[in-house]
Amino acid sequence: MLQGWHDLASMHWPFDPDVVQRLLPADLRVDTCGGSAWVGTIPFDMQRIRVPGLPALGPLSSFPETNVRTYVVAPDGRRAVWFCSLDITRLLPTLVARVSYGLPYCWARMSIEHQLGDRRIYDSERRWPTRGPALHAVVDIGERIDDEALTEVERFVTARWALASTFAGRTLWARVEHAPWALHRARVVSLEQSILGAAGLPGPVGDPVVLWSPGVDVRIGRPRRL
Repeated sequence: MLQGWHDLASMHWPFDPDVVQRLLPADLRVDTCGGSAWVGTIPFDMQRIRVPGLPALGPLSSFPETNVRTYVVAPDGRRAVWFCSLDITRLLPTLVARVSYGLPYCWARMSIEHQLGDRRIYDSERRWPTRGPALHAVVDIGERIDDEALTEVERFVTARWALASTFAGRTLWARVEHAPWALHRARVVSLEQSILGAAGLPGPVGDPVVLWSPGVDVRIGRPRRL
């Protein structure tokens, strides 16, 4: 599939690896940095999702998304993103993504508001398959980060080139290709969320590691059995 991930805020917290491991299939182990597993809430604007060679389907192909993600390692050492949940505002793509990639997409209400002074307000509330899990985040965007200035954790959560999922009892793997992120430091002004708890995680401790990006265009390969 082809798609664009734009106006993206990334908020990550450290977790006990054993806590996160319980959410994963037996053939994947949680990836760690600095002795911690990292879990992120990622709200952004999905644009022009489509199959290569076919046009985008207008409003059905562009919508806000909020996902909860962590990071995994396969038995052969390959690394990937693992999605605990993905909330979007379109019901049909929700169903298609569940069937095609085995990803836990959910139907939600969501908006992204641009305010003066490089401030973003991300709002999301789940509608299906369960009601209630939500995110409200106010994020101020800061200066662009040079690649060599990225911290170890910032590089760990952004340099990911595959995704893993499960479908019909099998673990699937798909390559993800895009240009390097243009990353900015960012600051959370206010945050209320219940989507981490809905994913089976305890409440996060401390301030998150926060980044923002104007986005990238992405190619996701066919899902294949791990």
